[in-house]
Amino acid sequence: MVDDRRKFILNMARGVGLTALGGLMWSAYVDEATANKLILRPPGAIKEEEFLKTCIKCGLCVEACPYDTLILAKPGDNKPLGTPYFTPRDIACYMCDDIPCVPVCPSGALDQKSVTTNGKLDINKADMGVAVVDTKNCIAFWGIQCDACYRACPLLDKAIKLKYDQNTRTGKHAFLKPIVDSDYCTGCGLCEHACVTKKAAITVLPRDIVLGAVDTNYIKGWDKKDESRLKDAKEIHTQTERSKKKAVDYVNDFNLEDY
Repeated sequence: MVDDRRKFILNMARGVGLTALGGLMWSAYVDEATANKLILRPPGAIKEEEFLKTCIKCGLCVEACPYDTLILAKPGDNKPLGTPYFTPRDIACYMCDDIPCVPVCPSGALDQKSVTTNGKLDINKADMGVAVVDTKNCIAFWGIQCDACYRACPLLDKAIKLKYDQNTRTGKHAFLKPIVDSDYCTGCGLCEHACVTKKAAITVLPRDIVLGAVDTNYIKGWDKKDESRLKDAKEIHTQTERSKKKAVDYVNDFNLEDY
């Protein structure tokens, strides 16, 4: 009778332990299934939320990559399990003209149309991310001559340009400061891979994280393309007790003792 009771208690304890372990493993899986907004996807990847719903984790894009740039997220990577990503500091995207990773995608998670121009694949249309320069730790901003990221950029003088500024500290030399143009930067990460500092002073991040968005309350009046954003804009009128008065009346009614 006592032995049966002991066995029952031990079996219950094991069951509780296994249930708890399963819960922990499941919670870890859920965390990894949604974690890390800084992940970089292959060329042609659709928006992250839809990508996670569409990607079937087949690994065909990874197999197609000739440079072993793409890898599949595994447990412990803190990235959605089984999905493809790349880390530019380790291996960047080498901007293949035929973009072999995209056409093999069977689910549409990598959209071939988004990297196509006039019916031909165009890797320059990729928007994997955008490079950001850490101006405090970039040695070019210190005045040390370095153009490693600039030379590594496949879109030379477009995605990265060098800005020449006088070095007033020496009075003899010029700063060669790398400036990224987000209109052209594809997020390939070749600049980050080439950076000579211990930890890269230029880093590729997802565009949604880095880039801001201007509403129609600010317009480049000198830019016809930008001005076209006003087409569907609607006027919004707000009124307060103060705004009901004319400016002159408000000044005349001003009482310092009220402030």
